[in-house]
Amino acid sequence: MRVSDNVRPLRRPPIRQQTIVRSDRAHTFEVFVRDLGSWWPTRPHSLGQDRVTAVTFERRLGGRVFETWSDGTEVEWGEVIAWQPPERFAMTWTILPAVTEVELSFTELAPSLTRVALEHRGWERLTEEQLAAATSVPGGYSAGWKSILEIFARTVEAAAADPRDGENSR
Repeated sequence: MRVSDNVRPLRRPPIRQQTIVRSDRAHTFEVFVRDLGSWWPTRPHSLGQDRVTAVTFERRLGGRVFETWSDGTEVEWGEVIAWQPPERFAMTWTILPAVTEVELSFTELAPSLTRVALEHRGWERLTEEQLAAATSVPGGYSAGWKSILEIFARTVEAAAADPRDGENSR
């Protein structure tokens, strides 16, 4: 028996976060993808930081998700690899040295109550050094996704409470 026969690839668990949003599923999904550029905290969760002027989510299978800087530079975050509105979408996450995947699902719990669940997987594709660099901020990606989902939930709930929002999105 060879030694390599007993060696299994390192398996790192996905990061999972979720939040409950007081809004219907379709509205919650739409705010995430349609309004991503207005609510996403580009400082500190972007590559361009204060240079970011827009974040774009191309709403289709194969669509790009990217940030645009003040000088016109576009920096890709990933590509949409699953598109099932308003239930879920998944995208590659190309910000890291190795491509990982992020999937969000939107589950209706009641007419105006939605669970948004996030899974960021593929961490085993990174070396130990790459993983350490990617998670060097306190709490790493787990804390980052938690914070992003909290900001998102507040944004959706504020938009759902604004009667003008329904008029503007139709």
